[in-house]
Amino acid sequence: MRISEILRRKGTEVTTVPPDTTVRNLLATLATHNIGAVIVSPDGSRIDGIVSERDVVRSLHAHGAALLDTPVSEIMTVDVRACAPDDRIDGLRRTMTEHRIRHLPVVHDGKLIGIVSIGDVVKSAISELATEREHLVEYLQGR
Repeated sequence: MRISEILRRKGTEVTTVPPDTTVRNLLATLATHNIGAVIVSPDGSRIDGIVSERDVVRSLHAHGAALLDTPVSEIMTVDVRACAPDDRIDGLRRTMTEHRIRHLPVVHDGKLIGIVSIGDVVKSAISELATEREHLVEYLQGR
C-alpha cells in the first residue's frame, strides 16, 4: 500500500502555523484540532520545520513557563523527514520506528500536500490485516 492511499482515506488537510507563532498559541492549535504536531510554514506550502507535543514538553522542562511566549521557530525540528505520496507504507513504518518519529509531512513537487501520523500507519496495517483475513476465510470456505 502507498501513502497516497492513507491520504485518500483521511484527507489532505494539514494544520500549519507560521514560525513566529508563540508556543502558547501552538498549544491552543494542538488542543483545538486534537493533534500532536503541526508543520511550521510561512505559507502553508513550504516546510520550515515541525513542532510536536514532545518538543514543547522537552523545552518547557528546560526553560520553564517563559517558553509559552517564545516563537515556535526556536523549538521546532528543522531537519524534517518527509515522504512522498508514492512511497510505500512499509518503508514509512521503518522510518518512523528507526527515527522515533510520529508525524511525517507528505510532499509532492516540493509542496506540502498532507501529513501522516503513526496512528494512520497503524490503522492502515489493521485494515490490511482485516482484508487478508477476509480473503483467507472466503478461500477456506470455498467462496
